[in-house]
Amino acid sequence: MTNTHPKEALDPEDDDGTMPQNVEALEAAVIGHRIVTAEKGDREFVIVLDSGRRVTLVDFDDCCAYTELQAFLLHPDLVDHAITGISTEGGYTVWHVFADMGNVLDLTVGWSAGNPFYYGYGFDVRVQEVTE
Repeated sequence: MTNTHPKEALDPEDDDGTMPQNVEALEAAVIGHRIVTAEKGDREFVIVLDSGRRVTLVDFDDCCAYTELQAFLLHPDLVDHAITGISTEGGYTVWHVFADMGNVLDLTVGWSAGNPFYYGYGFDVRVQEVTE
């Protein structure tokens, strides 16, 4: 499947590049892999890949600025397909993790730069490699 969503551009008054950087970090961690499990905790979302790699998106808030995963939908019928990309829409509030057969995972993201750019926002993207 090709990316049918054009790359979003946010107004520099609203985002300093944090949201595109978050998507790029997630892409770098998951492209070429399959999702084994996905689970949301209180402030983190963990994706376990076929390599054993754990990719965690940790919610972040700082005063009036924040980024949080509000909801996710894993499409179990498509998880046997390797991830080929991520697209966004709605001002980076909907993220589509897709494979050649369609969306594997959809994320609903709430975020605000608060008083731009005095406070921090954006996910803390953590990648834990398998150690033997």
